[in-house]
Amino acid sequence: MATKRTQSRPKTKAARTPKVRRAAEAAPVAAPADDLVLIPKSRNRRVTPSAKQVKAAYFNRELSWLAFNRRVLEQAQNEKHPLLERVKFLAIVSSNLDEFFEIRVAGIIQQVDSGITEPSVDGLGPKESLRRIHSVVGSLVEDQYDCWHNQLLPALAAEGIVFKTAAELSPAELAWVTGYFHEQVFPVLTPLAFDQSHPFPQLGNKTLNVVVCLDNPETPEIDRHFAILPVPRILPRLVPLDPAGSRTQRFVFLSEIIKLCAGEFFPGYAIEGAHSFRVTRNSDLYIDEEEADNLLKKIEEELRNLRRGAAVRLEIEEGVHDGIFTTLCENLDLSHEYVFRLNGPINLLRLMALADIDRPDLKYPPFNPVNVSPLRDTTRLFATLREQDVLLHHPYDSFQPVVDFVEQAARDPKVFAIKQTLYRTSGDSPIVRALIEASKNGKQVTALVELKARFDEANNIQWAKQLEEAGVHVVYGLIGHKTHCKCSLVVRREGKLLRRYAHLGTGNYNPKTARLYTDLSYFTARDELTSDAANLFNTLTGFSREPSFKHLLVAPYNLHRRIQELIQVESAAAAAGLPARIVVKMNSLVDKATIDSLYAASRAGVKIDIIVRGVCCLVPGVKGLSENIRVRSIVSRYLEHARAFYFENAAAGEPLVLAGSADWMPRNFFRRVEVVYPVLDPVLRRWVIDELFAMELQDNECARELHANGGYLPVRRPAGAPAFSAQSYFVASATQRARASVE
Repeated sequence: MATKRTQSRPKTKAARTPKVRRAAEAAPVAAPADDLVLIPKSRNRRVTPSAKQVKAAYFNRELSWLAFNRRVLEQAQNEKHPLLERVKFLAIVSSNLDEFFEIRVAGIIQQVDSGITEPSVDGLGPKESLRRIHSVVGSLVEDQYDCWHNQLLPALAAEGIVFKTAAELSPAELAWVTGYFHEQVFPVLTPLAFDQSHPFPQLGNKTLNVVVCLDNPETPEIDRHFAILPVPRILPRLVPLDPAGSRTQRFVFLSEIIKLCAGEFFPGYAIEGAHSFRVTRNSDLYIDEEEADNLLKKIEEELRNLRRGAAVRLEIEEGVHDGIFTTLCENLDLSHEYVFRLNGPINLLRLMALADIDRPDLKYPPFNPVNVSPLRDTTRLFATLREQDVLLHHPYDSFQPVVDFVEQAARDPKVFAIKQTLYRTSGDSPIVRALIEASKNGKQVTALVELKARFDEANNIQWAKQLEEAGVHVVYGLIGHKTHCKCSLVVRREGKLLRRYAHLGTGNYNPKTARLYTDLSYFTARDELTSDAANLFNTLTGFSREPSFKHLLVAPYNLHRRIQELIQVESAAAAAGLPARIVVKMNSLVDKATIDSLYAASRAGVKIDIIVRGVCCLVPGVKGLSENIRVRSIVSRYLEHARAFYFENAAAGEPLVLAGSADWMPRNFFRRVEVVYPVLDPVLRRWVIDELFAMELQDNECARELHANGGYLPVRRPAGAPAFSAQSYFVASATQRARASVE
């Protein structure tokens, strides 16, 4: 729950947008190599003489995340991508920054306001973290708008896609815009004055607003008046211009139209200035589950309170009147370093609407996920799984078999029960429809709906209500833990026996994002895995203080401990002179204990490759600490989301391959219910090693390598070596398999 701050942050005299070096090698993560934050190892730990003087280094989590968003911006700047895809990357940068301020920055501000000064493992206290964050964000935003103005706008214009300001409108366009304003905009806007008799209005989170400076010509000696025009979300932010006779696709931002016509709301006043702005607020939910008698009702109340969360950022157009600027900061309780003056339209996320333009020549070549797996014959789905395990690699492999798995279970008269976790799903979810159908068909259906899935809380509440109305047993998991695992379990009577079938995944049960995210789906009827899955559901729906899992690694129970053991096994193998290797792929690497274990393994001689899309707090390539560790990140057409892990000596001297829902972060290890599963089929295990890992470690086109100074640099390509993209390889491979299936 958003709480009122105990004290105001000190105001500074002028807004500032700090500038830092822009290039990737400028090390936006933390500090230059000669200024790494070094944390001594515990004095109680026994160390070998060669490791006595070694210190452990960690990158700051927030700054590492900003380095990831810098890599996203680089995709918008990269002319190798199709033009409209570059625009989408630019929009994603804005969306990412929104969530970053709503959650991460908001949390650090609360630490500062609460008087917390204790540094995190990287050595930075909350105040210093905020200072560095705003410096890096200032540079990132400056480069984002530079990309828009100097790269994308001219390129779009060259392709006949033109953006116009109010001053650039032709007479015909001006007439059309004025008519559009009176018909579509004026009726739904309400001007809100603020002065001694009008309180400052409550401004919603991330809503577009236009602040207007007014002057009464009859009383020039009286101070100017201010008013705000809040813009309802229902109005499109990007308006296509419609005068006849032009082949050019022309657009104007809604904010430009409102500023142009703002005088219509204030007859008799002169408009001295109009500027768009928006406020970002703390959007984290603060709920004491122990005290919440009805978690569903409590979260609904919190969602209504989010719009009243404390302000953490103000974005406003350049050139705003000083009096307006000061008034906004005072009423929002924001010091000036939380203000970003923008040279361009507010909220570039709205550019995502350009994806709907019918210009295939400016987009990635179309690719439809292929459905050539052994499960494509839905009439034999369960028979196939009795014969073999199946592994799918989304989005190259279609998500349809996952939907078919639940739909077939809903309709199969031999299926008695379905148990399903739901963390995020689509607006018109076929999975939810299938669960409802199964319940109506008399099957016992249990759904674990995670109400606290960030920014999907409202959607999940609606799903929970619909499922309950259909007779589905809806539960919300363990108190104090988010249910983040991806698991579906089907119980089917076959003769005199009950057989279980399971789907275990790394991604959400969302067919829409499954076309955009790379994930793994593992189907199995192996009793050793399905029995553990049944134990998991019993733990989540009932009571179990110390559940036992033989094959699955389940957080918060055995996952963290087992990962440390697996790393230590590789260390012991290296110490014994055996080949030792760890390859891991995930979204984020933050957990200090795990990083320390990897450092120890590196010192023991274990060769370690880490493929991490986003945050990485581990510092690679430091002599005597992490010289055997390489870290790379791939940002490209699809969002890398799969988590997979390889340990060369873990399974009685044989490689162990794991996949699952968990990143290596404290929240995943200790505050979430996560499932990591072994890939037991030898053929599928080989594919993960020889294809998934091998291709991503060969990528020299989209991959960036993390250096000890915090900079992410392009992977060095040997002279004469061709460019290689792992994602392009997987697209081509899937296309080839689809062709082979029809020959």
